[in-house]
This record gives sequence, C-alpha cells and structure tokens, in this order.
Amino acid sequence: MIITAGEFKGQKISAPDEKITRPTLSKVRMAVFNTLQAQIDFEGKSFFDMFAGSGIMGLEALSRGFSSLTACEKNPKAAAVLKENFRKFSRLRDIKLITGDSLKLAEKMTGQFDVIYIDPPYFSGIYETSLRAVRHLGGLVILEHVVEVDFTGWEVVKQKKYADKYITFLCQHI
Repeated sequence: MIITAGEFKGQKISAPDEKITRPTLSKVRMAVFNTLQAQIDFEGKSFFDMFAGSGIMGLEALSRGFSSLTACEKNPKAAAVLKENFRKFSRLRDIKLITGDSLKLAEKMTGQFDVIYIDPPYFSGIYETSLRAVRHLGGLVILEHVVEVDFTGWEVVKQKKYADKYITFLCQHI
C-alpha cells in the first residue's frame, strides 16, 4: 500500500495478511480526506483510528498534516505490522499504538480527539456499539460501514457510497 498524498506521499507501508485486515482503498482514502479537508484544518489536530488494521488511515492523516495519531488494534499480528509501519514515521509525529479490544479501550479513554475513524470488521454487528464507545471523546466521527446503522443521537453530516460500502461523517446531536 502507498500513502496517497501529503508529506509522505508515495511511501510504501506493509499490510497484514488480507485474512486479518481489509485496508481502505486508495480512492476511498482520497475521498475521505478531501471531504474532511473541506470541513476542518488538519494542522494541530488529533486523529483516532479505532480499528487500525494496516494503519493506512492514520498514516494518511499524519501525512496530510494531523499532529497526532492514536491507533487501536486487537489482532496481535496486525499490531506487529502496525508497529513496524509506525516506526518509520514516529520520529516525525506523535503516534501512539494501543493493543487490545478497541471497544473496551475507547470507553476508558480520557481526553478528546478532533477526528475519530471507525472501520470495524464488516458484519461484526458492532457499529452502534462503536459509536457509543467514542461518544465521550468528541470530534467528528467517520464511519466506514456496509450495512444500515442506527444513527440515533448523531447528525449525519455527509454520506457517500463506494461500491459496497458507505462512508458516513457524523457529529453529535447536542
């Protein structure tokens, strides 16, 4: 996989076995960050990748100007690949990798994030649970999903379909 834009454009990163993760396609990554850039300035902002997988979304965020990245990954094999990928960029940016169950870890986190990216395993049935787990972390939420999701308590800012998946931008109802 290759980072598509920004400071690290063209840099290759390793991907875990395809049976473990499903990296977001480059055209979808580009669309996500183009949409996001129209809404916020990335400089000085924090990015939380709740189900990091290959880490490509977080690395794209850093490449495009986000100041910090926190990534969660449960699978030990994927986390090992993430660690190697992040090592290449950690001297340049604030990167934190947390290994363990993203749902449990997110519920216990303190502080705020400017952007929260949620892309759990498809058909896992944890979309709504994931949204509840990050509610207290603030920020704009981007959800990658393939099934209908109950967005009660959230405002859909934008939604776009790419082949079989949706990218939905959400903010909390006040």
